[in-house]
Amino acid sequence: MRNPSRRTRLVACAVAAGAMLSGLVPTVAASAAPTAGPASVVPAVDDPVPDHEGMPDDGFDDEPEGEQDDLAGTATGLASRGVAAAAPVPGRAADFRLANGTDLSGLVTKLDAGLPKQGLTELLDQANRPAADCGTAGIYGPDLTVSHRVCWKSDDATSSEWVPQAISGVSDAQEDEDWGTSNAEPVAVGGYDAVNPGRSDYAAGRDDCLESSASDACNEKGIRVTFFNQATGMYRHVLLVWPYMNSMDHISFDALHAREGRCNPVVVTGCAAQNGIHAGGMVWYGNYLYVADTANGMRVFDLRKIMDLNPDNDAAVNDPTPDGLVSDVQDKKRIGRQSNVWYGYGYRYVMPQVATLKFTTAKSSGTTSGNQCYATGRPKASYISLDRTGTDHMILGEYCNTKNGGSSPGRVGAYPMSALTAAVEGATGTAASADEAYGLPTGVKFGDEDLWHKVQGAMRYEGKWYFHRSNAYDNGRLLQATPGTVDGTTQLVGNAKTLQTSFGPEDLYLAHGRGDGFAPQLWSLSEHAPSKCGACKREVYSYNMSEVISDFG
Repeated sequence: MRNPSRRTRLVACAVAAGAMLSGLVPTVAASAAPTAGPASVVPAVDDPVPDHEGMPDDGFDDEPEGEQDDLAGTATGLASRGVAAAAPVPGRAADFRLANGTDLSGLVTKLDAGLPKQGLTELLDQANRPAADCGTAGIYGPDLTVSHRVCWKSDDATSSEWVPQAISGVSDAQEDEDWGTSNAEPVAVGGYDAVNPGRSDYAAGRDDCLESSASDACNEKGIRVTFFNQATGMYRHVLLVWPYMNSMDHISFDALHAREGRCNPVVVTGCAAQNGIHAGGMVWYGNYLYVADTANGMRVFDLRKIMDLNPDNDAAVNDPTPDGLVSDVQDKKRIGRQSNVWYGYGYRYVMPQVATLKFTTAKSSGTTSGNQCYATGRPKASYISLDRTGTDHMILGEYCNTKNGGSSPGRVGAYPMSALTAAVEGATGTAASADEAYGLPTGVKFGDEDLWHKVQGAMRYEGKWYFHRSNAYDNGRLLQATPGTVDGTTQLVGNAKTLQTSFGPEDLYLAHGRGDGFAPQLWSLSEHAPSKCGACKREVYSYNMSEVISDFG
């Protein structure tokens, strides 16, 4: 247990300054690699921009545009279209099976040799963005008292490009909540690039993203993860990337599921451009970071492989890299290795994908363009969380909007973490199976629509299930359900009570407190910038789990 007097001071500062994060701390990760001097032989120039500005298609299925759109559709639910809603759809654990995809270890090893690394502890010590004072709480409902709040620096709080979605933290990473010897106690938040303009598209009248007139937001950057340092109230962004061999057979990387597809040199009519990943959920477990990929399953990253493009912490000077090249963190319009210079869209830190867990079940034949879901077939990986209250399990579930049809308001499944870890570390095709699955409860109304859909996050705690239900630009709801036997079938039975939460509620994360001795906290976050509605605001916040349980009765 840590020093109680220090902890009291920490929490007081967190509430006052928005620095949050109760009960969090980092495992010793990789330390920064020594920076090598310039190579004696200058490599051949490769991939001159703009002749080649992106990676080949990564082989993943596209997510539908407008993923997780509460406002899509005009009907009033499944029942209005003759779809029976008296009982939940059957939970079929076999539909949730995941298998390790194409081996990325060789690509990651090449990146590892070419670029310096930074450990998470050092990264947190060098966090460069201060959390803001949250001011008056205006986005929360009356049913629950907010215990901790963190607010973003002004540009992150208002950005139309980056939208926060997922949350995890050291309580997921390690049961003892002790990440190394640092007192940083990190919480991690995942956000996606929502602008999605794609790359150069002359056919659509859009100029090349590298032109001086182009905005820094022109390129689709995929996903970034933000690590908060509790001890300092500071945070830092890390860009997630996909490793690949470029046109000159040199190792490089690009943003996740970047939209350019196989288009060289520009996106043109007929090019199979990709849609960006949404990353609606995230779990940090041990050294691995699991990120939900709605249409495919999960992408996996290794916190021991955080690459540092600015080891000397001086952005004005291009740093030499171990492969004899240099890195540039001032140019925000380039990514990967271009003309013998490494770029990361201006980000100092990038973390390459090390594994993929892809669903093995075939998709339903129905459309998902309007967030529809189906009773059988491959689920969506809309959100994920960790349950540590028994044998460690990952929870995975679907966001569904029944106003647009489909045959299900959503399903959830649970995987033993031991099986997921074995799949990540195993050969291609190594599989992990869910050992439990349910359909969401049905038959309950919320205004003029179904209550049990539009779920943005879920978690299981001491046998009960909790769901964060969004409500467009208004207060969302926290829901509770318990497995029960109904007419001989085990299904989730919903609690009749709902609790108002924040505007734009998202993913869920439990800081269980077993390592630091403090009360368990249910963490979440709000996604909407103030431009979306008069009362909208982005915050990261927690409720005392004991109050949540008590209020549900």
